[in-house]
Amino acid sequence: MQMKKLIEFGRKAMFYIRVLSGYEERRIRSYRLQLQQRLQQAEERKAAVRKIPEQIILSEVKRMVEEMQALNKKLEDTEVAIHEYFKPLDQQAEEVMKMQLKGDERRKDELMEAMQRQALLEMANAEKLKNMQIQGTNTNVQEKTSRETQSEAR
Repeated sequence: MQMKKLIEFGRKAMFYIRVLSGYEERRIRSYRLQLQQRLQQAEERKAAVRKIPEQIILSEVKRMVEEMQALNKKLEDTEVAIHEYFKPLDQQAEEVMKMQLKGDERRKDELMEAMQRQALLEMANAEKLKNMQIQGTNTNVQEKTSRETQSEAR
C-alpha cells in the first residue's frame, strides 16, 4: 500500500512539475490544435460532399448547353445548305415573276391606250352630237323666224 501511495505521489508530483514547466499546457494546446485541424478538415470534406451534387448539376447543365449549341450549329448549316440548294430555283422564279410583271405592265399600258382612245372617241361623238344639236336648234330658230316673218308679212 505504501508503494501505491508513493507511486500516486510520484504521479501527482510529475503532473505538478509538468504543469509548472508548461509541458502539460503545451500538450493540451497541441491536442486542441489537432482537434481543431481535424474539425476543419471534416468541415471541408462536408462542404466538398455538398458541392458534388452542385458540380454534377452544373456539369450536366454545361453538357446540355453544349449539345444545344451543337444542334443550333447543325440547324444553321442545314438552313444554309437548303438555301444554297434552292437558290437556282429562286432565281428562276424571280425571272418568271419579272416576265409576268413586264407582261402585266404591257397589258396595263395597252388597256390605258385603249381607254384613252375610247375616251377620245366618246368625246368626239359628244362633240358631234353637240354640234348637231346646235345646228338643229339653229335650224329650228331659223324656221321659227322665217315662219314669224311670213306671218308678219301676211
